[in-house]
Amino acid sequence: MLKLAEQGDAEAQYSMGAIYENGLMMPKDYGKALEWYRKAAEQKYAGAQFGIGVIYANGWGVPKNEAEAVEWFRKAAEQEYTPAYYNLGLMYTSGRGVTKDYAEAITWFRKAAERGDVDAQFRLGLACETGNGVPQDAVKAVEWYRKAAEQGQDNAQYSLGVMYANGNGVPKNETEAVTWWTKAAEQRNVDAQFNLGVMYYEGKGVPKDYTKALEWFQKAADQFKDADAQYNLGVMYAAGHGVTQDEAKALELFQNAAKQGSASAQLKLGALYFEGKGVTKDQQKACEFLRLAKEQNHEEAAKLHDTHCAK
Repeated sequence: MLKLAEQGDAEAQYSMGAIYENGLMMPKDYGKALEWYRKAAEQKYAGAQFGIGVIYANGWGVPKNEAEAVEWFRKAAEQEYTPAYYNLGLMYTSGRGVTKDYAEAITWFRKAAERGDVDAQFRLGLACETGNGVPQDAVKAVEWYRKAAEQGQDNAQYSLGVMYANGNGVPKNETEAVTWWTKAAEQRNVDAQFNLGVMYYEGKGVPKDYTKALEWFQKAADQFKDADAQYNLGVMYAAGHGVTQDEAKALELFQNAAKQGSASAQLKLGALYFEGKGVTKDQQKACEFLRLAKEQNHEEAAKLHDTHCAK
């Protein structure tokens, strides 16, 4: 391949760039990746133009230059390179290298989606659900989510589950929501894992099963240190639901969740320190946790704080 690249073969030059960019068979070297991509790009090789854009967008081995990235993505898009359509959509969505423009983003996402790009299909679903760049339309959101979800896009699977759970754009169907969340959760989607924990805990869409609830909350907590999952695990350990009751473990989980900003965990710790349950009674600590939860607009914490703590 190196010999072909040195002889001017654009595809081989692109492949050499990809090898250096991704560290395939040799250490990563963004400088060499850019060098080979430029050689291929000079021959209008779309993949190489896109690769240059990615390097500038991320500042890999070069000063980050999002405007330059957009120009290279646009060159690749002019040659109908689908990933470039999608990346231009992202740049217009976030205003990176261009003025933020949701309508323009939708134009590029639609081009990619119509070519089967699952991430673009998800983005169109999200746009239709929220009304960003297009008229809000829950039915169309479901259509786009479904296209991507059926091809295995985990965020689309999660979002489609939410639509079924809320009856938004489709008849409410909690069993169907669980089906889609399970598919997303199996791909390590933390929101889906958390929601499955809730569904099994409350018996919505599935028979109540504390053991499975614990399993999904644990996955979310272990893989992503999800604060809400850690709080719910704490609740389960405190009550002995699906696990041997262990107040010390529950306290540890509440503390971890509170550190990560869980208002529910902060409220719980505030109550525990007021009562001296599992901890030494400490009004100062109690008020501090209640204050943290209050600052996140937790109504119950705000009432307790204003009632029991000095202003």
